[in-house]
Amino acid sequence: MENTSLVSNPLLDLTQPPRFGVILPEHAEPALDRVLAENRAALERVLASGGPYAWDNFAQPIEDMRERLVRLWSPVSHLHAVMDSEALRAAYNVGLPKLTAYFTELAQDERLYAGYKAIAASPGFSGLTQAQKKIIENTLRDFRLAGAELPPDKKARFKALQQELAALQSKFSENVLDATQAWDLRITDEKDLAGLPESARAMARQDAQEKNLQGWRFTLEGPSYIAFMTYADDRERRRQMYEAFMTRASDQGPSAGKWDNGGLILGLLRLRREAAQLLGFNNYAEYALQTRMAKTVPEVMDFLNDLARRAKPAAQKDFEELKQFAREAHGVERLEAWDIAYYSEKLQQAKYRISQEDLRPYFPETKVVPGLFEVVERLYGLKITGVRGVEVWHPDVRFYEIRDSTGEVRGRFYMDLYARANKRGGAWMDECINRKRTAGGVQVPVAYLVCNFTPPVGGRPALFTHDEVITLFHEFGHGLHHMLTKVDYVGVAGINGVAWDAVELPSQFMENWCWEREALDLIAGHHQSGAKIPDELYVKMIAAKNFQSGMQFVRQLEFSLFDMRLHGEYNPDGGKGVQQVLDEVRAEVAVVIPPAFNRFQNGFSHIFAGGYAAGYYSYKWAEVLSADAFSKFEENGVFDRATGLQFLRNVLEQGGSREPMELFVNFRGRSPRIDALLRHSGLAA
Repeated sequence: MENTSLVSNPLLDLTQPPRFGVILPEHAEPALDRVLAENRAALERVLASGGPYAWDNFAQPIEDMRERLVRLWSPVSHLHAVMDSEALRAAYNVGLPKLTAYFTELAQDERLYAGYKAIAASPGFSGLTQAQKKIIENTLRDFRLAGAELPPDKKARFKALQQELAALQSKFSENVLDATQAWDLRITDEKDLAGLPESARAMARQDAQEKNLQGWRFTLEGPSYIAFMTYADDRERRRQMYEAFMTRASDQGPSAGKWDNGGLILGLLRLRREAAQLLGFNNYAEYALQTRMAKTVPEVMDFLNDLARRAKPAAQKDFEELKQFAREAHGVERLEAWDIAYYSEKLQQAKYRISQEDLRPYFPETKVVPGLFEVVERLYGLKITGVRGVEVWHPDVRFYEIRDSTGEVRGRFYMDLYARANKRGGAWMDECINRKRTAGGVQVPVAYLVCNFTPPVGGRPALFTHDEVITLFHEFGHGLHHMLTKVDYVGVAGINGVAWDAVELPSQFMENWCWEREALDLIAGHHQSGAKIPDELYVKMIAAKNFQSGMQFVRQLEFSLFDMRLHGEYNPDGGKGVQQVLDEVRAEVAVVIPPAFNRFQNGFSHIFAGGYAAGYYSYKWAEVLSADAFSKFEENGVFDRATGLQFLRNVLEQGGSREPMELFVNFRGRSPRIDALLRHSGLAA
């Protein structure tokens, strides 16, 4: 019986994109067990030859094993994020420790380590391609970072730590999702909706109807929460909403203690610190920076503190202006955290006569998505078209392919744009299939592009805010980095092997086109009339671009400094609490000090469940690179094809095959400078 179920197990069919129409939670464990067993047996065969080892008889088979395993697990991990259920969650959590154990085992295998060292020292090494050499170098580095040189007892401890960390990170993420879904705000009297735009009301009404409820239902999902906090006149309900959101998975608020991540945070910090110290580093941040562009903790701290020094005066000015406006125009003596978004919106209206809602009618999905594709076509000469007949995980998901000017398929991708229940919040790009060259030709890379935007309501297309459009462009930039690679080896193709503080360059770079008139004429058109954004509205939009940019800048610095301090100097077994570290950072850089019940850190999935531990600074680091890269288009023309092709060839196609600084200098002709970022952020003066 076992064998027939495995033969028909869709996770084992790697001849095509995942067959989402038939994948079930019960397929995950048997498929994973089988491939792990096959990989272990194949590895023993590779090692049994005893050498001499070369790329073809050693490194390539190991690459292929890893890729097969990653491809099998990708749809399981993806479904866990976008269509979570109890059965799927259970299957994911059974598989995760098995995967972690396997990868730690590989990373500590002295025979493998010796094999890679032998290749690096062999006369044949100089004849390898740049990508092959980079994979060997990265692998040797990663062996050291995974404890390959530790004595047996410390190796065993390091392996145990990795498994515990994987389990805690998964639990952290689940707690945030459960706490987000557990709370809602129900309104039955229309007068309590005062201030909310029709788009938010319609979404809340549709949400209530789907749950067979009367009236309107507001949730802690991004589009609902942001709309309520920005527009609802009811201050008391804004406070309730804020409290529920900012105490998710904590010891405070309406679900106090139920999914509390407080203990998990301390556990994660302890385990990370211990793992780093086992390898001879003082702290986790030092360990994490071994694979980054920035090389030392002081370098990152100096970078962040320098930006804070430049941005804080502007942030203070922004905040004083907001307080004065709330007091003089609205009689609010004390501005609370749940008032910030609301009065900021009112101030922006008063100053620039513009709101996100004024722009929303001009950004229907039916114009934005084809417009995005047109921008990419103009820059890089690529054609993007929809593909029918591909199995997807939800009726809203679309599938596309990208062809270059020769007609070659360069990449394919899924697009899942709307917020819904059982879907993780936020927006991301993830790998489904990586590019590699095989005997049969090139394996075409496939990406997942996931957002949580306002869905279509009442029979009209989804209407996006300009912020949502920027998010879409950002994730698509990551997607292009993954899909347009010309590297033929998975280990450094696309985003693989790219330093974490450089990986945001292609994504932040794409955001710039959301502000350019030439590009906006492609991505914006009124959902009823098709009219372009009127000149007077565009002028207001650009005038308001850097509205409160000082406040936004220091908020990012607050998160980055908090992250670096926790992973750099904080002792989880000392006398100081995590909250105290956050309070100290806020005292230094923040201008908005939240209430004592705020537990932002308990939902900070980027650093506690994602890949950004000791890496949140990467957003600002890469912003310097992306602003400076875009300044070349500002000089040559935002749709200058020659400049576009230079970016394509020097950055997007190169993946992780070369150091990011080398790629940047090849494109820009010089080292990065900070002035473009300061100018774009309105902080140059």
